[in-house]
Amino acid sequence: MTSGDRTSALTALARTGFSRLAEADTLLGELADVVGVDRADAMQLAQRVADPDRALLAILQVARRDADAVRRNAADPGSWRALWDIVGASDGFAEFYLRHPAELAHLSGAGLTVPDEQTMRAELLASVGDVDGFASDASDAAWVALRVRYRRLLARIAAYDLGQDDPAAAIPVVSAALADLAGAALEASLSVARARVTGSAPASFPRAQVEATRFAIIAMGKTGARELNYVSDVDVIFVGGSADDEVVSEARAIDIGTRLAVQTMRGISGPEIEPPLWEVDPNLRPEGKQGALVRSLASHEQYYARWAKSWEFQALLKARTIAGDPVLGAEYVHAVQPLVWHSAARENFVEGVQSMRERVTDHIPAGEVTRQLKLGPGGIRDVEFTVQLLQLVHGLTDERIRQRGTLDALDALVAEGYIGRSEAEAFGRDYRLLRLLEHRLQLRGLRRTALLPEKDDDLRVLARATRLADTASGIQAVWEGIKREVRDIHVRLFYRPLLSAVAALPEGERTLSTEQARDRLAAIGFRDPAGALRHIGALTSGLSRKATIQRHLMPIMIRWFADGVDPDYGLLVFRRISERLGNTPWFLRMLRDSAGAAERLTHVLSCSRYIGELMEWIPESVAWLDDDALLRPRSGKALQEEARAIQTRWDNIDDAMRSVRALRRREMLRVAMAAVLGTVSLEELSDALTTITEVTIQATLRAVRRVVVPPEDDDLDFAVIAMGRFGGREIGFGSDADVMYVYRANGVDQHRASQLALKLVAGLREQSEDHRLPLDLDAELRPEGRSGPLARSIEAYAEYYRRWSLSWEAQALLRARGVAGSVKLITAFLELADEVRYPSAADQNGLREIRRIKARVENERLPQGADPARHLKLGPGSLSDVEWLVQIIQLQHARSVPALRTTSTLGALSAAVEAGLVPADAADKLAASWHLASRLRSANTLLSGQTSDVLPADRARLDGIGRILEYPPRSATRVEEDYLGATRRARRVFEKLFYG
Repeated sequence: MTSGDRTSALTALARTGFSRLAEADTLLGELADVVGVDRADAMQLAQRVADPDRALLAILQVARRDADAVRRNAADPGSWRALWDIVGASDGFAEFYLRHPAELAHLSGAGLTVPDEQTMRAELLASVGDVDGFASDASDAAWVALRVRYRRLLARIAAYDLGQDDPAAAIPVVSAALADLAGAALEASLSVARARVTGSAPASFPRAQVEATRFAIIAMGKTGARELNYVSDVDVIFVGGSADDEVVSEARAIDIGTRLAVQTMRGISGPEIEPPLWEVDPNLRPEGKQGALVRSLASHEQYYARWAKSWEFQALLKARTIAGDPVLGAEYVHAVQPLVWHSAARENFVEGVQSMRERVTDHIPAGEVTRQLKLGPGGIRDVEFTVQLLQLVHGLTDERIRQRGTLDALDALVAEGYIGRSEAEAFGRDYRLLRLLEHRLQLRGLRRTALLPEKDDDLRVLARATRLADTASGIQAVWEGIKREVRDIHVRLFYRPLLSAVAALPEGERTLSTEQARDRLAAIGFRDPAGALRHIGALTSGLSRKATIQRHLMPIMIRWFADGVDPDYGLLVFRRISERLGNTPWFLRMLRDSAGAAERLTHVLSCSRYIGELMEWIPESVAWLDDDALLRPRSGKALQEEARAIQTRWDNIDDAMRSVRALRRREMLRVAMAAVLGTVSLEELSDALTTITEVTIQATLRAVRRVVVPPEDDDLDFAVIAMGRFGGREIGFGSDADVMYVYRANGVDQHRASQLALKLVAGLREQSEDHRLPLDLDAELRPEGRSGPLARSIEAYAEYYRRWSLSWEAQALLRARGVAGSVKLITAFLELADEVRYPSAADQNGLREIRRIKARVENERLPQGADPARHLKLGPGSLSDVEWLVQIIQLQHARSVPALRTTSTLGALSAAVEAGLVPADAADKLAASWHLASRLRSANTLLSGQTSDVLPADRARLDGIGRILEYPPRSATRVEEDYLGATRRARRVFEKLFYG
């Protein structure tokens, strides 16, 4: 061969997948000489195998020992292809064929199908001799024959597996066949064990007693679920007993069963000439390693009923008879299954399963965590634990999801609405891929492992074996992608709060039957149980997926509604929202899967009519409950940008204002939900409500001005000045927006300017009207009150304040703040206001007048029949006491104490403390009362959906207000006492400082 030909040959070998090119070239030549196979044919087969170099060397080593065996194999294209596939993926099988070259003959027809269970069981029983299990010459040779025949059948399964174009899709078939093969091996080993314990030797038992002993092997874990690996511990439980007490006593039968168990395990994994198959692990039995190896059925039942831990029931989920007495095995499974499906009702069951999964992860060596396919984060156990927990919790009442296999259970959970289709599809796909990776790793050495290799060469072989990638980096990237996706789904589903809630439901509430539901609903707090039943029926009836999911959600949501203030109203609005959202896919999926959205929804709906009424019109707001960031008030900048975009988008004022009103409703709802859920402070709440109101007024003014002010009069300046609590950025739910209006003509005819200003005011008031969420622009704090003009020029304001201003008008200006319109005009107005509200010297007559007005307000402005002590705004020690005291201090000292020049009540109070004008302990009492009154006022509106300044005397309403303020249930008296106590303390401070 010329150097060019040799170079070309080596290049072809490299393209085929060989790494050691020169060695491969030599070995191919030797194989052609020894076996007589075509070099090109061998190279074509090598191209598809996981490791062509190892495959070639393995086949040649067998050929050196038995060339005829390899030659006969190569004569059959199917057998020849299967041999390359198997030894190219498995050093363990290469060693097996080197020990037993004659086994190559049994690869004929391999790769087309997997052997069925009956065939495998018959073959393995035949390999050990007498199928009846009492061969007199049973010996260690039988176990050797069993292990050889087992690997013959295992090779046929591997040939099928390795020959698939989509090996991941074949995982269920392959895993089931491996489990069936394991069961057949245990049956055959048990057959030998019976012969070994029968006889006349001192350690043996009479044949009659052995025949009368009932003995069954129960498969657990992956074997029980028919999803076994190539090399995995086979978890089993042994159960025994007597079939005839006159022949063998129960105790004697347990002794015989124990000997049978020990000998059966020895046949599978004891030391012999032929290597062990796998480990038989009986440690899931009652009491684990410390417990008896074999127990009677009654003993098992007694243990599980009295002493078993929750994890033991999780292990029994996949229990299945696999060998021995099928009737006894069926009795065992029938006895334990009810216990399995009622285990989730145990106290803290869900939390226990979650902790167990975390302990498994914690015990992985640090250096292996990122490579652990089975136990690590994002690995096989994440899928299996998630599926099993969902099964155990919901299987308590739903027999349709009681499946042994992980993939079968996933399908059932999807069909019954417990998992979303997209998540189940991703979980199922990733589970198959993880199992494929694990299978190929175990095939390599025919040993148990679930660790991703570290060396690039080994990773490259794994990539080719799985057909998921071509390179080491490629298979690493596949693993990282699977791991991320599995972990994400696992965390969302495994730690789903709904699981703990469902598991903790009292037995009588796990299902809703018409006969008992009415009494149950009344007992847990529904005032109209018949109406509640109608709503439940409307939500859950039918065969749609939506109705199915609602049926799963409803028992626990009913309990959560009942924990609220008004469960009847909450359920009613939930029904309406569900109907409004129709078949929107995210809605029910979010309630089922999210971290607390369902419970949050029941809480806000049953606590607040204000929220319920808005949410009916904005049902998509439910999505905010799944993300705390969406419940945070939006910034003024963001709202301004949206409002300006509305103005750009709409030319018609009616359309523009519809969008502005929708913006305001949406943001008020967002803040209301945050308030009821306790995610915002009072200061954040007031600031957010003020910002929303400001943005609404600004957007409305822009829209109205475009219609009212023609281009030729565009020089007219106009501004809106916030007053009262609005000016102090202290508004709550239901508060009016106190305002004043000011304009400057700037060359526009004065009469014309006045008319345009009044039209702007009229337009603002008209366009801001919202029958669903009223916004009252209250201008009563303007000069001369209701008698004065609605809008004045800046010059008129200056003239008025210079000549006729009253003390209360100066007091009102303390909270004046510009919010909309001309910035220059606002600046000019506030400069004018500063002269009035921050006088160089306090007007003592004016201060006396303010004190007289305060006393008159308390006597005259309270609603007729109202209890002054319960009035949140005007009552003794309430909002007005604190605000008037702070304001009189500002009028006296703001000129000399700049920090007092603020529109904020609490800000000014804090400045007064710093200046030594108010004792700190007195300020604390004032602030506490003001703070509590403000919160109660907003909570009252949120609860009822109506504005009221009176603390209700009704105990149910008081309790509802308390719940919104995060008091525990049934705290009406405590709410009342807290308020009355705070206002009494504040009133004493007020009287001392205000009138002193």
